[in-house]
Amino acid sequence: MTDPADRQPDARQDNQDPALFGQTPSQTVGPFFHYGLPWKGGADLVGKSDMGARPDLFAEEHWVLNLSAPTGTPAGEVITVAGRVLDAEGAPVADSMVEIWQANAAGRYRSVDDARDEVPIDPHFIGFGRAATDAEGVYRFRTIMPGRVPGPGGTMQAPHLALSLFGRGLINRLATRMYFGGLAGNDQDPVLACVPAARRATLIAEPRGEGEWWLDLCLGGPAETVFFAL
Repeated sequence: MTDPADRQPDARQDNQDPALFGQTPSQTVGPFFHYGLPWKGGADLVGKSDMGARPDLFAEEHWVLNLSAPTGTPAGEVITVAGRVLDAEGAPVADSMVEIWQANAAGRYRSVDDARDEVPIDPHFIGFGRAATDAEGVYRFRTIMPGRVPGPGGTMQAPHLALSLFGRGLINRLATRMYFGGLAGNDQDPVLACVPAARRATLIAEPRGEGEWWLDLCLGGPAETVFFAL
């Protein structure tokens, strides 16, 4: 009979074995993120309001986060961007979240990766925001119309927002863009040109009222939004 002390460990049972190491799999995102990710004012990149979070999804005593604290008024045209998040059947997704990232009105990002000294940084504009969708699946931001930024090969990109969509059942965030219908530069934008012509409309917001732009984000179906690989 073999002495247990003489047995060699089975690598398949050893959780320190490098053969078992690997990337931790992604997990689906659920409505729980409304407790911590969106914040009051997170969707208002211009002023001080409580846009962004969903107070109806948690108890009043937990509604204690501070509002955003803008340092001043950003330069540029103030706009509202909004739309619905829809599933493949066209039903609203009421517990998703949208993030935006954009350049300022002069076309510069608030990022160390954008080191163009010839383009000014706006000290009052961050360029990042989060908005939870409401009970009808609508997201909404107040922000600044972005300026044009450089693209590949010396080109200039049209004004746009980078959007990320999070929601129940999505293993990873979905990345897309919002362009603005009728603005100069859309026809020459190098990224938009990579999208089949028949599907470009899924990335182009249309004006709806004074200063408001509307773009639905569709997770499937005939009007499915073009999402980009990460």
